[in-house]
Amino acid sequence: MRSKFGSPVLDASARLLAPFMWLFAAYVLVHGHDSPGGGFQAGVILAASIIMLRLVRGEASPPGLTSRGALTFACAGPLLYGGIGIVSVLSGGNFLDYGELPLPMDPVQIRVLGTLGIETGVMIGVTGVLVLIFDVLAPWDDGTV
Repeated sequence: MRSKFGSPVLDASARLLAPFMWLFAAYVLVHGHDSPGGGFQAGVILAASIIMLRLVRGEASPPGLTSRGALTFACAGPLLYGGIGIVSVLSGGNFLDYGELPLPMDPVQIRVLGTLGIETGVMIGVTGVLVLIFDVLAPWDDGTV
């Protein structure tokens, strides 16, 4: 990508729309186990907002989410997912058996937190991967990612 694709109107619109997209991604994540949605859909919405800001404002638009940050997201998401599964195995259950997580709560609440944890891991991983795909397909001026 040679330069940013923006104007004052697009810039203002994107900056106004992005927080609502983040809020909707959080809503889809939290309500994913009761209604359509979940970590994958929330990750796609979050990545779309970041890509929109990058298209309009340039490479360094969202503070702190460079290609290296996206790579960190892409690695941290599966680690969170797998970590919850490993903790449940080490606690005497099966992989992703949330009822075995060692938390001082009601088993129903433990299962809800376990589900939210793995869905958060999926969201973080999907966001990182999609932003990385965008960075690879749309290199900036110097040709680096």
